Amino acid sequence: MIMRQYCAGLVAAVIVAGCLPATPVQAAPAIRVLLAGDIQRLEVQADQVLWATDAHDRAQAHRSMLRIELQGATILLNGSPAAGDQVTLRAGGQDLKLWLPRQNGNGLSAQSADEKAALQISGSLQIVRRGKGLLVINQVDLEEYVKGVVPSEVNSAWHQEMLKAQAVAARTYALYQHMLSASRDYDVAASIQDQVYRGRHGLDARVEQAVESTRGLVITYRGAPIYAAFSSTAAGITEDAMVVWSKDLPYLKGVECPFDLESPYYQWKASFRVEVLEKNLRQLGFPVGTIATLTPLSHSRAGRVATLRILHSKGELILRGEELRKAVGYTVVPSTQFTIESFGQDIVLTGYGAGHAVGMCQWGAKELAELGYSFSSILRYYYPGTELQNAALTKAPPLPSS
Repeated sequence: MIMRQYCAGLVAAVIVAGCLPATPVQAAPAIRVLLAGDIQRLEVQADQVLWATDAHDRAQAHRSMLRIELQGATILLNGSPAAGDQVTLRAGGQDLKLWLPRQNGNGLSAQSADEKAALQISGSLQIVRRGKGLLVINQVDLEEYVKGVVPSEVNSAWHQEMLKAQAVAARTYALYQHMLSASRDYDVAASIQDQVYRGRHGLDARVEQAVESTRGLVITYRGAPIYAAFSSTAAGITEDAMVVWSKDLPYLKGVECPFDLESPYYQWKASFRVEVLEKNLRQLGFPVGTIATLTPLSHSRAGRVATLRILHSKGELILRGEELRKAVGYTVVPSTQFTIESFGQDIVLTGYGAGHAVGMCQWGAKELAELGYSFSSILRYYYPGTELQNAALTKAPPLPSS
């Protein structure tokens, strides 16, 4: 009860209530979602006719399972070559069902195993040859995309105001990337690289309501969609984007977050082999030898490990905290808020929180919703200085500094 009273007082002192803008009915943009990259084959099916259009705009109807594979530089459709380096699949207003090689934890590297993951999506599917593999891209309405993100990122049984906050953050992030990705093959990846998206999986009435009741709303700073970062559990002060990604964004500065004590990721312990760290660092391009010591070198204002010093047989390496997580695995080391408990053949860490801790804390937003705060108040708290605005009225965000 004391914690809830503290939470209520803290947020009330920061949030300034405001009126939500009216949301006119407008067509949402299409978002290009990378479902898989560098794969060799997949299978697609529709309940009715499936149309495959090649690079020369020649369409062919398929009424059964369509097997797509790359043979050399040629895309084969059920064994027949398609013209060009791209094929677009549509089924009118029907969903598409596809089977992809299972992805690893980071979402994009296809495994060699023959296991397949099933996915049901709306919109169209683009199969693009890039180098020696295929990119699989779902072109989908922005609102339908958000419906696929919300239940993939949070539990759809959570408070409705939290689901609304997640929907607006996911929509904002996608629109931000869409506005800056004209030169790329896709806008966002369907993994933790951007935000997790699993098509129709997990979509229920509560998610539909959260998305539809916030349709078109995005978080803006000076009239442009923001880089709406979010993560699971801050376990303290949220982090500055400057510390994690070297992005100096005024709306991604740390705020107090004592709201996520109930998160299962609030406190954790992890261990991994030194030899695994060495191998993975080399695969990431770091010329590291045999590691002798691993020591935190600097900490952020919020107390997270900003940099580490690694002494090894070939010299010294200064590593950012997030680079350690990437090397070992984001699920192995949940956050950079850790201490090194022991160093030997195994490195043992104890820590708090999960994710990069920039922007909205999902477990914190859940608690704030349960305390009675609206989704708009929650978003204003975690993204200071921002406003809610209709997506159709926004301007393009500034290009991120390199």
